[in-house]
Amino acid sequence: MDNLKRVIVDFKKLTPEVLKLLVERYPDGYDDRNIITFKNAQGERIQAVEVLTDDTKYLVKISQKLEITMANYDEDDYEDYDEDDPEAIPDFEVQDEDSEDS
Repeated sequence: MDNLKRVIVDFKKLTPEVLKLLVERYPDGYDDRNIITFKNAQGERIQAVEVLTDDTKYLVKISQKLEITMANYDEDDYEDYDEDDPEAIPDFEVQDEDSEDS
């Protein structure tokens, strides 16, 4: 049966361990077949992808930052951090494709 602990993870709380699991599970990125849609406790619609460990099911919220971070993943970038350190994953600004630099 499904006795796994369930954890919803936002990009801001993403750890090197979960990022590595994502890249291993979706080496070519995820697509619509991999996306799970559900409503959270506040009734908001959430889209996420799932990764599993022996005891935990992670639902990682989808975002443009997640896609970019997965596409540019290099395990060596995180070797100086603990696996569960959310500070290891850099936050960054996402450029709007419609905006132009003058």
